[in-house]
Amino acid sequence: MRLRTLPLSLAGVVCGALLSMFFRADGNTLELLLVALTACSLQILSNLSNEMGDYLSGVDSESREGPNYGMTAGGLTVKQMWHAINAMVVACCVFGLAMVLVSGSPWWVLLLGAAAIWAATHYTLGKNPYGYIGLGDLFVFIFFGLVSVLGGYFILAHTIDFTLWLMAPAVGMGLLSVAVLNVNNIRDMESDKGVRKTIPLRMGERNAKLYQTLLVVLGVGCFYLAPLRPYLMFITLPFFVWHLVIVWRGSGRKLDAALPLLVLSTFALAILYSFNVAYSPLR
Repeated sequence: MRLRTLPLSLAGVVCGALLSMFFRADGNTLELLLVALTACSLQILSNLSNEMGDYLSGVDSESREGPNYGMTAGGLTVKQMWHAINAMVVACCVFGLAMVLVSGSPWWVLLLGAAAIWAATHYTLGKNPYGYIGLGDLFVFIFFGLVSVLGGYFILAHTIDFTLWLMAPAVGMGLLSVAVLNVNNIRDMESDKGVRKTIPLRMGERNAKLYQTLLVVLGVGCFYLAPLRPYLMFITLPFFVWHLVIVWRGSGRKLDAALPLLVLSTFALAILYSFNVAYSPLR
């Protein structure tokens, strides 16, 4: 299930939901819990589908630079993984439907949920996976950034606020989520050759690291756009700097440590942003 990636799926929706609760006094803890469970289920579904797709295509093998997962290590069969994927689709539907019913959200939110399930399962799985043609960055930006933050806000508030308070973290989350995908793809460049065309393979390792730096700097910068006093958020800056140091110093397997560091730093930044906005004297 790649549990170390779950804070990334939680960061955006929890940030949006907290901003809704702080500004509008709407929503409750049950709605927040269902939003979090839906996001986690979608993330796990994406991870399982990604593993299945990479295993069937031959990307995942003993020579890959990242950690070996269940199928590569021989712990799960293809049939067992299909059962796990189907179970997570059911979990996404159950938690998503409960979230819509409890929050009283409009029916079209279910269509957005269906689109999220499709995106989660077709990154590397299916006849024409979009992750194999370099479109993963776009889908991650949309679903982990814009949909995540704005969706978390909408479920609790039943409206969308397009002011800087909400749009800045939505774009920032999108950029930092793309950075998580990008560093993962830089690490796996050797095993991905000949199978899929990721952004790092298209631009080369050095340019991919420049791209990574730009994503992190702009992503973090978005959280500082709102006119507030960002004292709390300064805590996370050294961790983002250390992430970039690891990226520029290493390659291949050595980059694996950069991924969870970026995920946890992004989660901390998003949550601290919410509290910083809530208690800022400049609100």
